[in-house]
Amino acid sequence: MKNLDYAVIGSGIGGALFAALNNDKNLMLFEKDHNLGGCASTFLHNGYHFNTGATTFAGYEDGHIVKKIFDRAKVVPKIKKTKVAYQVIQGDTIINRIQDFEAFLKEIDKAYPNKNNRVFWSKIKEIDAKFWELENIYFARYCVFDLLKTLTFATKLFNHFRLDIFQSSERFIQNTLGDISKEYYDFINASLQITVQQTTKDLPLIFCALGLAYPFHDLYYAQGGMGELVKDLLQNIDYKTNCVVKHIEKYNDDFILHTKNEKYQAKNIILGTSVFDSGKLFDDRKIRNFYNDRDFSDQSAFVIYLKLDSKEEFLHHYQVILDEEIVNCTSSSYFVSFSDKDDSVLSKDGYSITISTHTKAMFWKNLDKETYENKKQETIEFIKKDFLRRFSLDEASINICFGATSKTFHKFIGRYNCGGISANFKNIFALNGITTPFKGIYHLGDTILGAQGWPGVAIGVDMLDRKLHG
Repeated sequence: MKNLDYAVIGSGIGGALFAALNNDKNLMLFEKDHNLGGCASTFLHNGYHFNTGATTFAGYEDGHIVKKIFDRAKVVPKIKKTKVAYQVIQGDTIINRIQDFEAFLKEIDKAYPNKNNRVFWSKIKEIDAKFWELENIYFARYCVFDLLKTLTFATKLFNHFRLDIFQSSERFIQNTLGDISKEYYDFINASLQITVQQTTKDLPLIFCALGLAYPFHDLYYAQGGMGELVKDLLQNIDYKTNCVVKHIEKYNDDFILHTKNEKYQAKNIILGTSVFDSGKLFDDRKIRNFYNDRDFSDQSAFVIYLKLDSKEEFLHHYQVILDEEIVNCTSSSYFVSFSDKDDSVLSKDGYSITISTHTKAMFWKNLDKETYENKKQETIEFIKKDFLRRFSLDEASINICFGATSKTFHKFIGRYNCGGISANFKNIFALNGITTPFKGIYHLGDTILGAQGWPGVAIGVDMLDRKLHG
């Protein structure tokens, strides 16, 4: 039986970043799927590669937490900077979310004229910039030391932002932009749904700013797929794929991990799994009950994968906002990611396209087999039809088309919920944080802090690394 200091469960963004930071430690990473990356993986289907989810790589810029971690791990990603973060298509209105602030203001003024657009978006950009200047972000509980560090950071946060922490997004919109049109509101909310997984309702202004301002940062396309970023991070890490951790037993101050063929003794368990799916890993009843008491977030994703035979030029990312809710989903918008035309892996014999939107996890889980297949195909056809119309494409140009629901994600990456728990006024004090009440068990990923994507998950990784190593 091999002894470990750290057993990392899951190769998603959190697990991969933590492992890369600790590549000099006695560490092993376990991944149940044959692909690395979890929601950020790249997979092979019918001879072609597809990204599992949306593919924006953000935070890789000087002074930002993502680049700091990559630099400390001595990993240089194979990436290409995007000229436009994403293009919003809303009826006849087109808005390019671009990094240059003045250029973006021209875009928004043309689409939604408002005398206070500059006031609103300047404040959004200012709050975002101030947040990423913060150092030693910390949120954890369950021991006095963690609570004191959290209180210290909360005090710093208040001194930095004052009343902006407590101001609601909707009130700020009313006070600056006034009674804006439904279309302008839909534009703002659709942007927030792909970043902080929530609309302006009950959303503190600080989180609204982080969600709306991310296109003002450097954004990149990952050559060869998002999974390549994870592979680069884990190049010097001892890891196992196709390796299911069947159960974990408490053994004195350590843990025994049981896989199909082997056992491992570990001092610390680093869980990159969803908090909603982690309890089943443990034999100990107290640990299982701790996870079972977490309020399940029913948010998940419906994703369509396409192989498109086209010579047209496309941006890397688009968001399409509809006038109606997508059938069997909870959103009226969908996000489209095109592979780069020069990507020799993803763009072999045409573009590789990932289209994602929001849906309820349990809706799909609770359907009988026949109903499930019918509704899945219904949603695929709804989105595909709209996509072809918006981009003036012929259906004959699509060589492959298939979809994924919460049941698909659970089968391959072990989670029904996709997307994190968004922090709002109602749940901000109930967020899970990086620690647990149990010595040696820690958590990473998008279900602990209400922060998504590479920057959000990287915050938790940095916090945990500082807690464990100073």
